[in-house]
Amino acid sequence: MLLFSKGSLTFLLEKPLFPPILRAIGQLDDPALLGVLLQTILLSALGFAGVAAGAAWFVHHLLAHGTAHDTLGWVAGVLSGGLALAAAFWLFVPMAVVIAGLFMGPVCGAVERRWYPGLGAPRPASLAAQAWDSLAFGLQVLLLTLLGLLLAPTGIGLAIGWLITAWAVGRGFFVAVAMRRMNRAAALSAYRQVRGAVLVQGAVLTLGGTIPLLNLLLPILGPATMVHIVESRRGRVESVG
Repeated sequence: MLLFSKGSLTFLLEKPLFPPILRAIGQLDDPALLGVLLQTILLSALGFAGVAAGAAWFVHHLLAHGTAHDTLGWVAGVLSGGLALAAAFWLFVPMAVVIAGLFMGPVCGAVERRWYPGLGAPRPASLAAQAWDSLAFGLQVLLLTLLGLLLAPTGIGLAIGWLITAWAVGRGFFVAVAMRRMNRAAALSAYRQVRGAVLVQGAVLTLGGTIPLLNLLLPILGPATMVHIVESRRGRVESVG
């Protein structure tokens, strides 16, 4: 399947690429989003600590099993600590995706109130459809992130890993946001019209998700950015419902 359809190419030519994410960044001083940010920081800290501890145990067990009392075991312990931190940072993106799902409603609601006050109350897809898509989204990002981690030692592999994670992050956030106001089939149809633009935003979000401290904003910026893309295509979105 092509990443860029005729509709998405037209969208890229007609619209600047970065206003959606810039608008999302510009709204970070919104009291509603600041409240969400405090909660995401707390959850992120707990999640990062858990991921780091789990990664440390796994890597240490893998490298130092049977060598705990010699020099090699000490070296393995040092390596395990470094690799655990690296793995925790790399796996922060899928963890942020899960956190974003918890605050999707408040974040999207704040963006809509400021930029699209005439929308009215959302008419979301069924809870079952949303739950299934959220679960699939999280697992997809996790698997692709792990694949990127395996490819990371090579330069081209790192680029490929970043690209496929960017695709998953962009698509997942867009569909999740779109499903607040349409069914899943309509959300997927809308995505196909703008997948090029969504990929660009996903790439920026994924890059930000790998930078310490900046990655704490991903659960807010991801949904907020996609609200702008969904609503910028509102005429086409409504026509496919």
